[in-house]
Amino acid sequence: MFYPYGFGGSSWLLYIGVPLIIGLWAQFRVSSAFRKWGEVRAASNITGAECAREILQAAQIHDVDVVETNDFLGDHYDPTNKKLHLSSNVYHTPSVAAVGIAAHETGHAIQHAKAYAPLKARMAIVPVTMVASQMLPFVIIGGLFFHLAGLITLGIYCYLILLVFQLITLPVEFDASRRAKIILQQMGIVQPGPEVAGVNQVLNAAALTYVAAFIAALGNLLWLLSIRDRR
Repeated sequence: MFYPYGFGGSSWLLYIGVPLIIGLWAQFRVSSAFRKWGEVRAASNITGAECAREILQAAQIHDVDVVETNDFLGDHYDPTNKKLHLSSNVYHTPSVAAVGIAAHETGHAIQHAKAYAPLKARMAIVPVTMVASQMLPFVIIGGLFFHLAGLITLGIYCYLILLVFQLITLPVEFDASRRAKIILQQMGIVQPGPEVAGVNQVLNAAALTYVAAFIAALGNLLWLLSIRDRR
């Protein structure tokens, strides 16, 4: 059976297959936790959007807009335009999952306001990361299917950039979740017991996706290194 260069070996299974399985498992955990706690109404009875605005006001952050996005679980904070994007299910829903996710994204706005160093580092590396991501499809096709050694080396540098980005992302995301868990309890938006446990489950599951992304970037880098070393 024909395999493009670098496919079909045990290294592919270890460096690409295993991280892929971990990534799918992490996504399943997130979706499962969101579905479960997205159906549980928070005692505070406020939506994700209201939660975000209350936290921003309490933190005296007045230049960040909370806006709705149609992407499912596409919640994110845009530091360039100072907009906090919440998916429709989070924006309009007064659930434990919604306030947890909204508080997490608001945690990024607080990081930005406080000049949190890892967030500043991630913002600085975003442009070069985008270039590396856009180059990768051409690098993979040229390097693996046409055996162009120079492109394999270029792919190694691209994945190295992505690995650094994912590494910087970990403390940024973990810190945002830590802030969210504290703020939600301090402001009484979630109550001790099942609601706190639900927020923890949702945010901890989301954190796994960032760990999985780091493992995937590391696996791809090691895979390309193993291909180069076999030449």
